[in-house]
Amino acid sequence: MMAFFLLMWLLGATTEKQRKSIADYFSPTTIKTKTEAAGGRGFFGGSSIVSVDKYPNAAGQTGTRSLTVPKDAVGGPKEASGWERDRRRFAQAKEMILNQLKNNPNLRRLANKLRFTETDEGLRIDLVDESDFSMFAMGTTQMTPDAMMMLREVGSVIRQMPNGIKIRGHTDSVPWSEHNGMNNWRLSAERAEVTRLFLSGVRVNPARFMRIEGVADREPYNAQDKFDSRNRRMSIILAWS
Repeated sequence: MMAFFLLMWLLGATTEKQRKSIADYFSPTTIKTKTEAAGGRGFFGGSSIVSVDKYPNAAGQTGTRSLTVPKDAVGGPKEASGWERDRRRFAQAKEMILNQLKNNPNLRRLANKLRFTETDEGLRIDLVDESDFSMFAMGTTQMTPDAMMMLREVGSVIRQMPNGIKIRGHTDSVPWSEHNGMNNWRLSAERAEVTRLFLSGVRVNPARFMRIEGVADREPYNAQDKFDSRNRRMSIILAWS
């Protein structure tokens, strides 16, 4: 009975054109009419979610379709914001590390031994050997006092971050005598492990370490001079989260 009265009301309150549009909308045989009424003139003849439809609408209604996105959906802007969040963390970490070095009279001279590079892996912090600075005593895994002071400052900043950590050791191409059992592969890997142990000792969470590796002289800082002291370096990588 209620449906009957609703039908009678619609017949009396609408024009002939409006009644035809309503009938066409509910008719399964008027596919062409429905397609053309909802932005279906595209290549595939379908409806667009952003098209303005031509169906009868209530007064003040624009007739534009809206798309409801579940609040727990992933992808798009949500993922992009994760990258931006990491970039902000990386920029803050760089600023804090450099400020701590520059504000310490004993470390100010070492600030230029650090290199910060954003890579596909994350933020790479390189501690680079030069003529007046070395991370380790030549040909050993003995970390120098300067390196320990600098690494302590680096550790005090990165321990506050949630990102995973990779450590990669590099050497130059100076050859080794075969009888002592040492080579650049082993040396670079053992120096990476010493660096990991030191960072753990300054309270960087051990669970954050993702990978420790030595790459010998295969990724030189200066590819034009394989004996350049800057090829000897330690890379600490803060991974994308």
